Amino acid sequence: MPSILAIESSCDETSASVCIDGKILSNFIANQKVHEQYGGVVPELASRAHMQNIVPVVDAALKTANCKLETIDAIAFTRSPGLIGSLLVGAQFAKSLSLALNKPLIAVHHMQAHVLANLIADPRPDFPFLCLTVSGGHTQIVFCESPYEMKVIGETIDDAAGEAFDKSAKLLGLPYPGGPLIDKYAKQGDPGRFKFPEPQIPGLDFSFSGLKTSILYFLQNAGKSLVYKEEFMATEEEKKNFIENNLADICASIQQRIVTILLNKLTKAAKETGITDICIAGGVSANSGLRKGLEETGKKHGWRTFIPAFEYCTDNAAMIAITAHYKYLAGDFADLSANSSARAEW
Repeated sequence: MPSILAIESSCDETSASVCIDGKILSNFIANQKVHEQYGGVVPELASRAHMQNIVPVVDAALKTANCKLETIDAIAFTRSPGLIGSLLVGAQFAKSLSLALNKPLIAVHHMQAHVLANLIADPRPDFPFLCLTVSGGHTQIVFCESPYEMKVIGETIDDAAGEAFDKSAKLLGLPYPGGPLIDKYAKQGDPGRFKFPEPQIPGLDFSFSGLKTSILYFLQNAGKSLVYKEEFMATEEEKKNFIENNLADICASIQQRIVTILLNKLTKAAKETGITDICIAGGVSANSGLRKGLEETGKKHGWRTFIPAFEYCTDNAAMIAITAHYKYLAGDFADLSANSSARAEW
């Protein structure tokens, strides 16, 4: 019955979780509001906020789980990928605890943890399964043979789906973080009102840069064209009025296109591999359009579909803890020389 304290600090959420024998007993997350005024995460401010939040968050996780540091069997932390300053705060804190308590250290890959968030609670997928991991920095289709064997079989060649949501929201004048706001307004709109193109990328890879460009021109042209045409260029007032009068339909149409791009590739991957246990993970898996779309696509193709609870979709320490649980069972430990990395491969 290994007991594990896990720490997640890859971006702008400071989180701690306690896992005993594969069961999550606590999962605390401290968000950072300081970034809202800048329209995105400021790395230096994120690092400073992590330093302020990490002690109270760890303390809260331990108290909720009714555990003491002395009874913990291992300390886990997010090693990569992420903002290097943020990663270092969590890594050094975990290493300090490991050294002071003479407890083993477990280093976890952030994206692997997103995938294994599907194993936190029932119902759980059977191996092998496919997982679409979608976040602000990553969009991948992962072939999962076991908790220890995973292979990326498709990924974005440029921008991530989460970035496409957030950049589109910024173009619409919505505050940061904009992705959830697009989801909110999309529920009130007509997803078939405006037609955005689907990139024709071969294989299982994704692309969102062209879609972002077409959305940019669409808004600059007040809905008259998806490509740059000087004769269609609207004034700022015309553009503003167009967005205000059509916001819900624009959001619904943007969300519909991003979701169909994701699900079309996932469908192709399922056909090529013959796998019918299909999961999603990552921050964008909290999007209601994607969740609904996966369920509908699953029914159409006879899949068993799995979606983590909302609290395990965004960055959180519970997913680090469940991954560390399997690493502990496999004897996969790190030492104090384990380096954090902003862009480490699996």
